Amino acid sequence: MTAIIELILRITLTSALFAFFIWALYLLWMDLKNQADLLTAFQSTPIDLVLQTDTQPIVMHFNKPEIILGRDLACDFPIDDKTVSNHHAHLSFHHHQWWLEDLGSTNGTLLNLMPVSTGMVVTSGDQIACGQAVITIKVEQKLSRTGG
Repeated sequence: MTAIIELILRITLTSALFAFFIWALYLLWMDLKNQADLLTAFQSTPIDLVLQTDTQPIVMHFNKPEIILGRDLACDFPIDDKTVSNHHAHLSFHHHQWWLEDLGSTNGTLLNLMPVSTGMVVTSGDQIACGQAVITIKVEQKLSRTGG
């Protein structure tokens, strides 16, 4: 009789242990799914690019995380200047910041009069020189919510 009770207890405890593991795996899976949803919903901070011209500044607003600057009309921010390469520079949003990279342009890219040789962080008010074209950056600041 005690052998039957012992067998029933073992089966019950084993079932409870398996149920616990299944529940823990389900919670981990749901948490990973929620984190993935948050990452896909993450949007870059909007940015405005202002090209200084002789007549009137050209302003373009972007909400996407990558922007290509260059003379090619297929670029996100086309610049009509012979000193600008077809694909001159690249702006990308990652690590909660905008970054500028030169794309191997002929005349180089300057950020606030400093040559861009590696990725550099840009902030609102910075000036990018692509050849002779000067572009001013305006980054919109997102309001952060803090709990209180």
